[in-house]
This record gives sequence, structure tokens and C-alpha cells, in this order.
Amino acid sequence: MSRLLPILLALAWAFVMIRYSVWQTSRMLAAKSRPLEDPEILRVTRALARAQGLDHIAVYLFDIEAVNGLAAPDGRIYLTRGFYNRFRAGAVSADELASVIAHELGHVALGHTRKRMIDVTGQNALFIALTALFARFLPIIGIWIANAISTALAARLSRSDEYAADEYASALLIKAGIGTGPQKRLFEKLEALTGGHGAAVPAWLRSHPRAADRIAAIEAHEARWNG
Repeated sequence: MSRLLPILLALAWAFVMIRYSVWQTSRMLAAKSRPLEDPEILRVTRALARAQGLDHIAVYLFDIEAVNGLAAPDGRIYLTRGFYNRFRAGAVSADELASVIAHELGHVALGHTRKRMIDVTGQNALFIALTALFARFLPIIGIWIANAISTALAARLSRSDEYAADEYASALLIKAGIGTGPQKRLFEKLEALTGGHGAAVPAWLRSHPRAADRIAAIEAHEARWNG
């Protein structure tokens, strides 16, 4: 029991911190966002809503400069001001933004926002267990090895979620009459849009797959569906 105590404490602490983080994130998003009511964005969200049998899909504009889309723990979909500004400048089309929205809807529909809370708890527990194990044999670098293993595992789980959300988005975009062309074009632009952030990160530590791999996966899904 004494050996399990550090892991149980880590799980309890992670749970408390996750609940606090969710509360803090919800407050921050509410304070720094507003409904996105651009006519072109409303056009594509209506198409996505009809494809899902819904009356409306609300998308909010999150007032930060980063280029990103996100699904909040409560299921709300956000596009950042930086992404919207790229749209207004003509660097991104409304249909390409629709692929971002569809991807985030995939995260919500597949339960990824809640699943990631559990993943973080498990990662913390794994880190403590591995630290205790390696510290007995490699006291100097054991913590570093434990952190590398738990981080790589979390990144792999995250990449799996991204592929699943991409597949969901592809199916939804096809059903909405938008198709996967805008989705693939956006991935081709993504590194330039984000300033190349993460380009030098090793593949096994990436939380998101490489754009070329995501495009290849989408095309594989299309070939399978058409076949």
C-alpha cells in the first residue's frame, strides 16, 4: 500500500488541478470571446449544421493572435482572432475555416475534450511510477527518462485523437457539400500560417501529426469510402 500511495496522491492532485484548469479556462474564454457572426462563416456553419441535423452551430471568436481553433471542455467551438484575421486578409477561405470547425466538432463528438483530462491524470501517475522505478537504477537521469517516456506516450495519444478528428471532419465536410479539398489545402498552408512553429520537433514528441501525414490519411479515407 505504501508503494501505491505516491501514485494515488498524484492521481488525486491531477484530478483537482484538472477541475481547476477547466474552471479557469472557461472563465478566460468567456471573458475574451464573442460570437463570430461573419456572413461567410455563418454560411459554412449552416451547411455543417444541416449535415448534422442541427438548427445552428455556434462559433466564438477568441481574442488572441495565435492561429488556432479549439473545442472547450463545455463543447463550444472557438476560432482565434489570428485565424480570423488571416481569413479577412484572403490567406484562408471560409471553406478552409469550415474544415477547422468540423475538426473541432470531431473532438467534441468523439469525446476527446473529456478524454484528455483522463490522459493527463494517467500521464502524471505514469511519470511518478517510472520515476520511482528508474531512480533505483539510474538515480541521476532517471527523472529525465521517466519524463521523456510519459511525454512521448501522451503525444502519441494526442496524435491519435487528431487523426480521428480529421476523419470525422472529412466525412462531415463531404456530407455538407464542402468536400475535403479545403481541408487538405489548409494543411498545406498550416506551417506558413503558424510561422513554422513545431517544424523542428521530433515526430515522436509532436502532439499533432505532420501536415503531409494528415493529408495522406484523408486521401486514404477517401479511397476507402469510394471503394
